Order: sequence, then structure tokens, then C-alpha cells
Amino acid sequence: MDISLNMGHVPMSEVETSTPDGSESSAGQGPRLNDLPLRATSNRTARMIASQSPDGTAASVARGDATLAEELGLLIDGATTYAIYMLDPQGRVTIWNRGAERIKGWAEAEIIGRDVAIFYPADDIAAGKPEADLARAHACGRIEEESWRVRKDGSEFLAAVTITALHDEAGALRGFGKVIRDITHEKAAEAAIVRREHHLRSILNTVPDAMIVMNENGIVASFSAAAELVFGYTASEVVGQNVAMLMPHTDARDHDAHLRKYRHTGERHVIGNVRLERAMRKGGETFPIELAVGEAPIGGERIFTGFIRDLTNRHATERRLKDLQSELVHVSRVSAMGTMASTLAHEINQPLTAIANYLEATRAMIGDGDDPLLADVAEALDLAAAQSLRAGTIVRRLRAFVDGGDTGFRDERLDLLVEEATSLGLLGAHEAGITVTRHVAPGDVMVLVDRIQIQQVLVNLIRNAIQSMACSPCKVLTIATAPEREGCMQITVADTGTGIDTAVRARLFEAFATTKEDGMGLGLSICRTIVEAHGGRIWAEGVASGGTAFHFTVPLAPLPEGETHD
Repeated sequence: MDISLNMGHVPMSEVETSTPDGSESSAGQGPRLNDLPLRATSNRTARMIASQSPDGTAASVARGDATLAEELGLLIDGATTYAIYMLDPQGRVTIWNRGAERIKGWAEAEIIGRDVAIFYPADDIAAGKPEADLARAHACGRIEEESWRVRKDGSEFLAAVTITALHDEAGALRGFGKVIRDITHEKAAEAAIVRREHHLRSILNTVPDAMIVMNENGIVASFSAAAELVFGYTASEVVGQNVAMLMPHTDARDHDAHLRKYRHTGERHVIGNVRLERAMRKGGETFPIELAVGEAPIGGERIFTGFIRDLTNRHATERRLKDLQSELVHVSRVSAMGTMASTLAHEINQPLTAIANYLEATRAMIGDGDDPLLADVAEALDLAAAQSLRAGTIVRRLRAFVDGGDTGFRDERLDLLVEEATSLGLLGAHEAGITVTRHVAPGDVMVLVDRIQIQQVLVNLIRNAIQSMACSPCKVLTIATAPEREGCMQITVADTGTGIDTAVRARLFEAFATTKEDGMGLGLSICRTIVEAHGGRIWAEGVASGGTAFHFTVPLAPLPEGETHD
């Protein structure tokens, strides 16, 4: 606000200092607003007032001057949110409005004639700021700044300050007009808003999901740092463009139409829902995303905020898990065939040995005669016995290979081993309504195992547990590890299924024993073979609340010399 008000055109030497009762005011009090007559030689003001008077006389001009001064005083006093006051050329207060009283605390009688330095903090006074401010205003005509000021009670406040140098028509300095506004709370509110904006921006910049803000026409207004990483564009390349540039061409073609339809009908296509869509990176590559879009009205305009999660890695992980599961199923089949081969080798080896013995006995009974026919029979018996022995040797070698192959035992972290196996075995468990509870020993527990084989055991037990709970009203699967005995850890897979009959449980780990209508009866037999090859044992127990708990043990990895297992 400019406070020149044209009042400064009155030379200070012409200001009347008499009070209304005729007594002279003290020099230190200075003139009041109502005591300041407009300069009689102001031709423009005189002509304006005279033109409104019937007779246009000097008396009419004087009466107009008094009325204008009174109205001007009312106007200044009415500005209660602004401290408006005037200074003489030496910086002493000459006029003081009601807003100044309210903001600074001094009454008019207390402050008239006081030096302007009283309003400055002590540090500013020591630095000569009061005099410097007036000198700058004199040189520049007017200055505006934000600085600290002092109230009567000593408290400080941040003020928006305007100082205007007032000159008469001859150019002589008449004094200064000052307008002060308390902006302490305003600046505090602005600072709070800035802090909240920085806080919000820091949060949005660290959110792993991409965030895009657009207006109701689909024009991008904000593009987060995560969005830059996901799409490959910089914010400057996207802001101001249609968001359709981030979509495959088939979706981009219909996007604007969907927005127009939503604006006119309110029918939602994506807004308010979480959907699986496809997006397009800068290089043209399309990829799967999970998209959630929210809407908010701001300043009479609707804005849309989209949160995008890149599902590329998730889908790749799911594919790898499925491939690994298929591989484990294949390994399970191969292992089943190996177990079957080992069993057959053991069973077939005895009859082959008996056949060879019978053939050799028959050959001995024939002896070495001169009969050509018997000689041919003897030769055939020798050949048959040799082939029987050869077959027995092949079977023994097959059994030795199955039972004593390279195990690949390594020191493995038990928690990681269990986590990898459960991530495979639990595929589809959530959709089946199964609740999974884990109680796994911390990561410093190491076991000496063939990781693939033990994971095969776990996957088999977990899949069996899930199948056993297919018709159970309560579906809880528990996976736990705990010390079993010195040097061994116990792994448990428990379910709340239908349970297993005691008679069946006794032969559960035998080959071809099964409780499934379409089962081969080899899975648990293979599990027993693997566990026993590790020096452990496997068994099943009924659960009091229903269901079955399968337990098996694996050896702890040996510790360095001098350390012991807790």
C-alpha cells in the first residue's frame, strides 16, 4: 500500500501546532492528522473543492479542506489491520492510526514524537538499520521489505514494511509514510505448507510404485521419480503430454473416449478399481502392470492420480517358480523310478542267482560225454549261466548307483532352505483358503544336506497336507523347525485335515502304500529314502485337534573347532 496520500505536500513549517482549545501543543507531540490542513496553494485540490461549492469562495475551499482531512483521518483509522503512521524528516512519529495501536501496542499519546528506532530490535539499532532504511527510502522514493519489528511489550513480530519518502512540489523532503502489516502467522502458515509439501514430495519420491497425476483431459501434471525408472522417460518428457503415450496403441486409442464418457456419465472404467493392465516403456516395450486410479476435486477441477506397479519381475518369478516346481516333479518321478529300480534290483538279484546255480548244476550233471547233442546242451547251459551272472552284475551295479550316487551334501541355511521349498509347495494354498503358520529357526542354523533332496521332501509333505485339507472346514498348515537331539534339527509339517488311520500310518512309508485313490504310493517311500540317506528319520503322528503331523530330522552342519551348538 502506498501511503503518500498527498499529505506530504504540506511544508512542516506551515503545520499549525495549536490545539482545539487554543493552547499550543508541545513540540515533541507533533501535529495530529486533523491538525494538518491541506496546503492552501495546492491548485488542483482547491479547484476540485471550489468546483463543488455554490459560490466557489476561499471560505468554501477551507471548509472542503477540513472535511477532506476529517474523512482522510477516518479512512486511515479504519485500516485496523495495518499500522499506518508518518515520520518527519528526522524520523520522529507525527501521525499514528488505530491499526498501529492494535499491532504495536503504543497509544497515540505515547508514541507521537518518538524516534522510529523504538520499533526495531536491538541488533538492528546497533547496526544502524533505522537510519539506513530512511536513507534508502529517501534515495529510492520507496522501499519494501520483510523484517522483524518490536511491540511495546518487547515481543517481536515479522512485518511486511513499506516506507515512502514524501516530498513537496518543490522537491523538498517532508517526511516518510510507513505501512506495517504483521505477517508472522501468515509466514508460519506458508512455512508449514512448504514443510508439508516437502514431506509429501519426499514420501512420493520414495514410494516404490510409479505415480502419475493428470487433469480431467488426461494431460500429465506430475511424474514421480519411480515413474521415470519404470517407464524410462524423464518428467520433462511426459509432463504436459497426454498420458496415452504410456499405453500400448490399442489402449491409447480408446483412452480419451473413456475419459470423455466418464466426465459426461460418471461411468467408471478404471477409476476407483485395481486392475491388471499393460503399459508401454519409452523404447516401445509393453509390460504388465497393476493400476489403481483415484480422483479428487481441486479448485473446481478434477484431477486423477494413478499408482502403477510394474509386475514384470513378479511374473518372471512366478514363471521361475513354476519351472522349478516342474523340475522338482520331474526329479520326484526320476527318484521314484530310482527307488523302484533299487527295489527291483534287490528282488531280481536273488532269482537270477538261483537261475545261474540251477544252470551250473545241470551242466555238471551232463558232464563231458561224447554225445554231440549233450555237448551242444552243455554249451547252451554254460552260455545261459554266464548271461544270468552278467544280468546279476548289471542289477547289482544299478542298485549301487541308486543307493550310493553323489549326494552333493553342503552346508545350507535352514531358514532359506525351508523358505524356498514352501514358496514352491504353497502355490495355490491362498486360493484354497489355507492359513499358513511358520515357526522357523533363525538364519544362523546351518544343516548338512543335499538341498534339492530335502526340499523335495518338504514339497511332497506340504502338497500332501494341502490335499488332505481339501474338504476340511478348518484349514491351517503349520511349518516349524526345532532342535531334535544333539546334532540334529527336526522339521515338522502339520495339517488340520481328515487324519490318517492308525493301521495305515504303520505302513505309510512303505513302497506302494497310499491313502489316495490315484496315488502310486511312492512319494513317502522316496521321502524316507532321502531322509535316511541323510542319517535322519521320518515319522507321522496324529494331532489331537484333527489332522496329521509329519516330522523328519536332518543333521546340523559341523561347527569350527571349539564351538558348540546351543
